[in-house]
Amino acid sequence: MARSDGATGGQGGSPEAPRSQERGPGQPQASQGMSIRIGSLDGSAVNFGSHGSATTTNVTQTVAEPVQQRELLEAVRALREDLARFTATEDMEVLDAELVATEEEITASGAADRNRLQRLRDSLTSAGEVVAALGSGLAVGELVASLLGS
Repeated sequence: MARSDGATGGQGGSPEAPRSQERGPGQPQASQGMSIRIGSLDGSAVNFGSHGSATTTNVTQTVAEPVQQRELLEAVRALREDLARFTATEDMEVLDAELVATEEEITASGAADRNRLQRLRDSLTSAGEVVAALGSGLAVGELVASLLGS
């Protein structure tokens, strides 16, 4: 909590005595008895004074619904089981590695990040016809597309 009325950060200290300052021509006199209280600030920048500056950069990431991430985890596991029934090709081995990494990421952090989803989509595309023929492959592809917004 920030306070400009002289109290020390909400810790109950005693107010400081006002300081007298010499003002040059064109500088306004300070208002006596004015106080400002700021309860909290999140994602903001504040500037006080005529020569100060405040800059803020807010980065917002779309957070997928936990339900979609759980559905993706289930679909990834189902696809891995289905792929085990086929003779492995190089593309299928790469896809399986991406499925394992996706499963681990969702299990550890609750969500697969955008980069992981893009790599998984690329691996699904490379594995091609086998994945397209499997219901579990279609489910993973649709969920990845939904989470990526494409």
